[in-house]
Amino acid sequence: MGDPRTAGDGTDVRPDWKRAYTDVMRVPEFRALWLSHALSMSGGYLLSISVVLLVYRQTSSPLAAGVTSAITFIPQILAGPLLSGLSDLLPRRRVMLASDLVRAALVVGIGIPGLPLWAVWSLLFCSILPMVPFGAARAALMTEIVQGERYVAGSAIINLTSHVGTLVGLVAGGGVVALVGPNNAVMINGATFVVSALIVRLGVRARPAPVPDGAARPTLWQVTRDGARLVFGDARLRTLALFAWLAGFYMVPFGLAGPLSDEVGAGAVGTGLIMAGPSMGALVGGFVLTRLIAPGIRIRLIGPLAVGGSVPLLAWLADLPLWAMVALLALSGALSAYQLVANAAFVLCVPAGGRGLAFGLVAAGLQAVQGIGIAVASLLVEVVDLDAVIVCAGILGIAGALLLAAPWTRLSTQVTEMMDDRERTG
Repeated sequence: MGDPRTAGDGTDVRPDWKRAYTDVMRVPEFRALWLSHALSMSGGYLLSISVVLLVYRQTSSPLAAGVTSAITFIPQILAGPLLSGLSDLLPRRRVMLASDLVRAALVVGIGIPGLPLWAVWSLLFCSILPMVPFGAARAALMTEIVQGERYVAGSAIINLTSHVGTLVGLVAGGGVVALVGPNNAVMINGATFVVSALIVRLGVRARPAPVPDGAARPTLWQVTRDGARLVFGDARLRTLALFAWLAGFYMVPFGLAGPLSDEVGAGAVGTGLIMAGPSMGALVGGFVLTRLIAPGIRIRLIGPLAVGGSVPLLAWLADLPLWAMVALLALSGALSAYQLVANAAFVLCVPAGGRGLAFGLVAAGLQAVQGIGIAVASLLVEVVDLDAVIVCAGILGIAGALLLAAPWTRLSTQVTEMMDDRERTG
């Protein structure tokens, strides 16, 4: 019996969106971006774990270890709106190369034995900053390498790789540190960024800066200001950005994984499972949404899925065993896979010259709302029942999603038509 995916002459007869995963992996430049991203992800998790353990061994202070962990988030929040603009001023491949090499040098510095705590924290803070222009440049460059459904598939592959990296980091990161020691682990981490830069240098061709010929080059401040106006002045981009920022509500249990695990006596193993739950669900949900559901339908589903992402948190009204917590968070992660579609739609709706900054602004906002949500929830747990805090986060997430879902029923039609036009014109 012949392959039902092909005609008699061997031609693939599946719709474009059905074969998008296969098509995008055949693009050499995309494979280079993907491998570079995978290395940066693995390096990032190894860095986070190894530096926290390095500081804890050096100081024996849980507070110092907590501050070290927080430092891995703060730079992206502070620098995201500004440094993302570099990818709209300079050649994007050059931005990625410089970001990787600068980060490699700073990370290797962290691994030098005997550094005082202030020096470790300073180098760590600075080493996170290059992630901002690197991510913005990668997202913008990908729209030049693949378009239409291949971009959606490529974006899904990149994001699913991030979730795999999260799971691998949670499971294997501590083992690597135990095997070679925190200082050596940090040094190895620095080497991953050098390899990432080499892959980009050899696998992605050089392109000029995204500034029109003959146009005066704007300042970084002008790019940042205009980018903010672009995102918040366009109803489609504004709504998609707010859909992304709903994660500040449904990710609250992730930040409370330790107390939740202690509540059922599950210890460190339970903490890891609770933290891994959303990523496990997102892997399944992301694949189903982008691989099995037609483009027009998945765009319209953003609103309902965003509402559903916070619904599992209402189950904390009851006393839950560990397996139920993990299952509910996996369900939340599967429903919140709408983020993959929203991210792809957002980047494609942004004019080419502003993609880097617009992506960086939303990514920085995503970091901020998750950090703020977890911080506020952690404070409330000191005076309010833990389960009540999670239920309240779920109620607020549902309310916010419903407010966005109403206008999205109209805007989704515009986005689908725009994406169809771009697919036809290449």
